[in-house]
Amino acid sequence: MNTAVINIKTDPKVKKEAQAVAERLGFSLSSVLNAYLRKLIRTRTVEFSDDVRLELTPWAKRMLKQSEKDTRTGFVSPTFSNVKDSITWLNDPNARYQNGHPVR
Repeated sequence: MNTAVINIKTDPKVKKEAQAVAERLGFSLSSVLNAYLRKLIRTRTVEFSDDVRLELTPWAKRMLKQSEKDTRTGFVSPTFSNVKDSITWLNDPNARYQNGHPVR
């Protein structure tokens, strides 16, 4: 069988625990990872269980806070029902945010 090598970085504890689970199920870790890769190709989806906790980066946290503040203070564009109107608003030198402040 023709094979390719994939190198990944993972926590050694995660690797050891994953190997143990795969072994208890009667598989090698390599065969489990290959099955996941085939599923990714077949379904074009990636699933995470509820026990996976993804954390926002500090930058994303700052941007989320700023976005929430902008929304509260009206520093947001009006809503549009079509793309043409939104592009017209973006190109309008007199465009204003919902709170009346100029865009530029």
